[in-house]
Amino acid sequence: MSALAAYGGLFLSAFVAATLLPAQSELVLAALLASQEWSAVWLLFVVSLGNVLGALVNYALGRGANALRDKRWFPLSGAALARAEGWYRRYGRYSLLVSWAPIVGDPLTLAAGAMRENIWVFLGLVTLAKTGRYLGVAAVVWGWL
Repeated sequence: MSALAAYGGLFLSAFVAATLLPAQSELVLAALLASQEWSAVWLLFVVSLGNVLGALVNYALGRGANALRDKRWFPLSGAALARAEGWYRRYGRYSLLVSWAPIVGDPLTLAAGAMRENIWVFLGLVTLAKTGRYLGVAAVVWGWL
């Protein structure tokens, strides 16, 4: 496998996994780490970058959510978006530390955009959460956990 295929595929899987589309980036990362063919530092950088940029797409969709929420193609129903906004109002910006979690993480990043969270706060918290998750995957692959 070429470096472009390894790193590019990892980036793409992480990017898509962070959007509201279903995808699995942890398995791709784990397989590449287990192969020991690629730099672990670069793998963690690429997967984190892809996932944070995907979350940024959700944030941007959230910024326009009020105009888009009634469109048929919009990925969240009005009720699902309202639930995510309620969670965000209740727990605040630090709920973005859960943005790594399945099911709730992606709607939270969308809600942050809808609630007009500061972009730099958003990027800091989401980067911390998503990179932490991938470090956890690496720890499992390497037998540390």
